[in-house]
Amino acid sequence: WSSPPEAIERFKSQEIWFPPPQFYEFCRLCNFSSLGELQKFSSARALEGCERWMPVMLSAADGFIQLLPGDELYPEDPDYTGEKKMIMSTDKKVEDLMKEGGIFHRMVIKSINNLAVYVNIQAKYKHINPLMIKCDNSDYNSRL
Repeated sequence: WSSPPEAIERFKSQEIWFPPPQFYEFCRLCNFSSLGELQKFSSARALEGCERWMPVMLSAADGFIQLLPGDELYPEDPDYTGEKKMIMSTDKKVEDLMKEGGIFHRMVIKSINNLAVYVNIQAKYKHINPLMIKCDNSDYNSRL
C-alpha cells in the first residue's frame, strides 16, 4: 500500500505505472491527509450528484492532451459511446497550446510516464479538483 503522494512519486520514478484516469484520481486524493478526512469529505458531498465524463484526446505535434469537461477546447458534443471515433489533432506543440489557453481541465501526456494535470475550473457538485502535479520539468503555469 502507498499513500497517494507516495504512489505519484513511485510513478514519477517509473517504479510503477497507472493509466491517466488513475493519475488524475491520485492527484485528487492528494488533497486529503488521512482516510478519515477523505471519508468526511465523501459523506458531506455524497448527495450532491455526479457528472458523466468522457475524456477527449487531442493529438499535438509532440504529445497528447486529454481534454475534460470545462476545458476551453473540450467539444460541445463529446463522443460518450465511442461510436463516432472522434479524433482531434493539431500541428501545434503542447507548450504552444498551453500558452494560448486560459481555461484548463486537462492532462498533458508527453509519454507513458510523463503526465501533468492542469485544472483551473470550479469543480461541479462540490467535488474537489486534483492538485496540479507534473511528472516532467515543463512549466505551463504562467497562465494558471
